[in-house]
Order: sequence, then structure tokens, then C-alpha cells
Amino acid sequence: MSRHVPFQRVRNFRDLGGYRTADGRTVAWGRLYRSDTLGKFDDDDWAAFLALGVRTVIDLRYPWEIERGGRVREHDSFTWHNLSVEHRPYKQASQGPEVDPVPFLAGKYAEVAEDGVAELATALRLIAGEGDGPLVFHCYAGKDRTGIVAALVLSLLDVPEDVIVADFALTGLITEHLVADITARMGRPPVWPGYGRAPEGVMRLFLADLTERYGSVRGYAEQRLGVDEPLVQALRTRLLEP
Repeated sequence: MSRHVPFQRVRNFRDLGGYRTADGRTVAWGRLYRSDTLGKFDDDDWAAFLALGVRTVIDLRYPWEIERGGRVREHDSFTWHNLSVEHRPYKQASQGPEVDPVPFLAGKYAEVAEDGVAELATALRLIAGEGDGPLVFHCYAGKDRTGIVAALVLSLLDVPEDVIVADFALTGLITEHLVADITARMGRPPVWPGYGRAPEGVMRLFLADLTERYGSVRGYAEQRLGVDEPLVQALRTRLLEP
């Protein structure tokens, strides 16, 4: 199956199905999606999105981003939750060319992991407990905040780190579209050459930082997010198949 779901305007909508876990099970296709902002849907995209049967949408952006850029259209078929996991705004596009994206972005992810504990915990509970219907979580580009949530979920499912890192890096396939979008919005190209890139080293460094401070990614989830064994089992029951 294709991991990227083809839409005309939403470029980074991906199915998290098909990944194997350490115990040999597989993340089910069509149950959990990650994406860039759903506020860009045109009418054709909207019809294709509704056909997926999504029951829950988690928007990880700031409320002011939603006000400026729009949110997914309302519909009776799904619930919408705004969980702004990032608490310290910064402008990626205006970073100088000397800024190395690997330590810079990994540091920003570490900030989210410390600042956004309430929102991240709620996101995990929603993903674990929303029944059998598909769920999608997204931010603006579907890379950073979305990548953090994807990494936490896949880690709790016992998907190997190399796979989690590779999933993160898939955003690199649509970097040119992200650059084109921000250029159109600002009227000029981003200053930062790292804008829209998703080097594997970013996610690997972020996961290593969590492991160094908490013993493992699951240790972080348990100690900071209040994740317990019943929640982990609920995630696995909902998202894994033999």
C-alpha cells in the first residue's frame, strides 16, 4: 500500500500503517494518519478525506495559527481537538544559514517534550481511546510537532527506532512543496536553507536525548506524561494487528 495519501493541496498526509513492531505485529493500515494542515483542502481533497472515514482530528498548532491559516472544515463525521503542544514560538524560515538543522530542531523538540506534557498526554489518550475509527493528527507542515507525536506513538508500540527515524525523514520527499508554500505566503523564499528539511539526525538526536534523561522513550512517557501499562495496551489493541 502507498504510505502517502494523494491530495492536491495537502502534501504530507501519510498512513502510519505497515510498520512492524519488536514482537512481530504490524501497525494496521487506515487507522492512524499524520499530516500537514488540513485547512488547505479544496473541494476534491475534502471529498477524498471524508471517504477515509476519519473519526477524530487532532490539530497540534497554536490557536493563532488556526485563526490565521484556517482549520479543517467542520463535519458531523468526526470530532476536532486543538492541542497546542508547542509553547515557545520561533520562526524557522528566518533562521540564518549558519544554523545546523539537526541540533537546532532536536533542541526545539526537547522544549516541546518538556513544555507540552499536558497536551501530549491528552493526544496519546485520544489516540488510544477513540474506538475503531481512523484518527489523524497534524500541525502546519506535518513535520516537527507531528513528528514528535508520531515518534511517541510508534515508540510505545515498540516499532524499532530506525523505522521511526525513517518515517520522520519521509517529509524530505515534499520539502520543495513546503518551501513553495512558505514562499507564496511570505512573498519571498525562506532565509534558512534548512527550512522544510527532515534530516534523520534530528529525530535520532531527540530520541537519544529522551533516553539519556529518562532511560527510554517509554520512560519519558511514563514519568512526564503519566502513561501507564493500561494506556500502552490500549494503544496496541487499537493500532496493532497480528
